[in-house]
Amino acid sequence: MIPKNHPRYESLMTRELIVGGIKQGITSTQGLIAQGRGEAFDYLIGEKSTEYALRAEKVAAAKLLLAQKPVISVNGNVAALVPVEIIRLGERVNAPLEVNLFHRTQERVTKIIAHFQALGARNMFTKSDALIPGLGHERAKVDNNGIFIADVVLVPLEDGDRCKALVDMGKTVIAIDLNPLSRTAQCATITIVDNITRAVPNISKFAQELKDLEKEELQELVKGYDNKQILSQAVDEIKKNLESHILI
Repeated sequence: MIPKNHPRYESLMTRELIVGGIKQGITSTQGLIAQGRGEAFDYLIGEKSTEYALRAEKVAAAKLLLAQKPVISVNGNVAALVPVEIIRLGERVNAPLEVNLFHRTQERVTKIIAHFQALGARNMFTKSDALIPGLGHERAKVDNNGIFIADVVLVPLEDGDRCKALVDMGKTVIAIDLNPLSRTAQCATITIVDNITRAVPNISKFAQELKDLEKEELQELVKGYDNKQILSQAVDEIKKNLESHILI
């Protein structure tokens, strides 16, 4: 039992969610490693949603609302960490969920789908009848009516080669990645440098706030967005935080 007054309570509880996901069979053991890597970068950005992250999250919400065929890609870590929040986001932007796994087994896919459906997800793509061009592993498999034809794809916790392959297909790719130097962060159309446990609720909140705006107003919000600038600000934030700790 982790006491709530523990200084690392939030991060420790997040780890427990991943461990619980492994026990349920929805999260891979490699997902625990990915969580640890992300946690390190979260520490470097100050474990908060920064101004530049909130900017990217608002633009992401606008892009999802403007999309004709948005899809949210989910994996084992997403299923363990923010299942209810990602379902709510999907409902607010009318974006179905689609399971896509790097360490893929049909058993895990089935368990993740059942997990989301048990929590109330009703809009999911569940087939694997198309392949993303240029990928040679299991992550190439997608639903022909889902990610394959989507115009905007939210890909939390994505790997770089698949992110690039989706961009090469002409899609707007929204990534949530705590490492601004990763291939995913560098390749995505919109990179949200924030912890997924904060980012998904933030995008959902913005979607709720923006849902009644006219198309032209949403386009104005997106206009001028510069992902390289966002990544540069994230790197500057890390440098500033490191320097402040060195000076202590």
